[in-house]
Amino acid sequence: MLKKIKKITDLHRGLTEARKSKKKISLVPTMGNLHEGHLSLIKHAQSVSDYVIVSIFVNPTQFVGGEDFNKYPRTLDDDIESISKLDIDLLFTPDTNEIYPANYQASTEVPVSYLESIYCGNSRPGHFRGVVTIVSELFNIIQPDIAIFGEKDYQQLLIIRNLVKNIFSSIEIIGLPTVREESGLAMSSRNNYLSKPDRQQAPMLYECIKITIKSIKNRAKDYVGLEKEAKFFLKKAGFKIDYYSICDADTLKLPTNENLVVLAAVWLGDTRLIDNARVHTYD
Repeated sequence: MLKKIKKITDLHRGLTEARKSKKKISLVPTMGNLHEGHLSLIKHAQSVSDYVIVSIFVNPTQFVGGEDFNKYPRTLDDDIESISKLDIDLLFTPDTNEIYPANYQASTEVPVSYLESIYCGNSRPGHFRGVVTIVSELFNIIQPDIAIFGEKDYQQLLIIRNLVKNIFSSIEIIGLPTVREESGLAMSSRNNYLSKPDRQQAPMLYECIKITIKSIKNRAKDYVGLEKEAKFFLKKAGFKIDYYSICDADTLKLPTNENLVVLAAVWLGDTRLIDNARVHTYD
């Protein structure tokens, strides 16, 4: 039977036995509307720890101007059904007031450094500050040994790694490869917003990334030229470009070696899609 907890005090009581038994605790933080990508994170958590916690919390502080927090898909009943099949140890589903008392206006925010101002941070100012704030809160509340995230949100993963390093935390951050649909489209809750024609068009983003990476593997060094070619390809295919960049995989700055990642964010209709691929891991 899946243990479902909403209150922080109940969560602490629920973890007492696990801590007494010195079980290795892992956390998979989510905003719900779970898909196979999320489930792959949970399955990996089960393989590397003794006690798995999944959190579902639609975090208001990471929504920025023009984004409708109230319209974000909430599918808790379906999520519980999916999670129940995996036999995890605990599901944490706090209300907003539990995490952010007093309408979350007085909550302590955590600075993110230069990474919060580039790429998605530039397009969604304040977004990453909200992400780091909620992740910090969950880390403090649960104190896991391991936390698991997907690489689809690659910039977010780097920011969280930096957070843990900067606060001298012993939490191990594991990032897992993006899970894709058969078409190549990166799985995302926001794919639900795509119209049927746009959904057929959306996989071209990953196709474009693969073309860029193939060129890099064939020793192309004109990264600016490759970016321009990719943007031309995507615009011709009907995408509106937010950014498309070849950058250092550790810092997201200009490339200085062959440790590269291709980052992309585009609009297709009213839906913003992000995707990425590491060059050295690409098959």
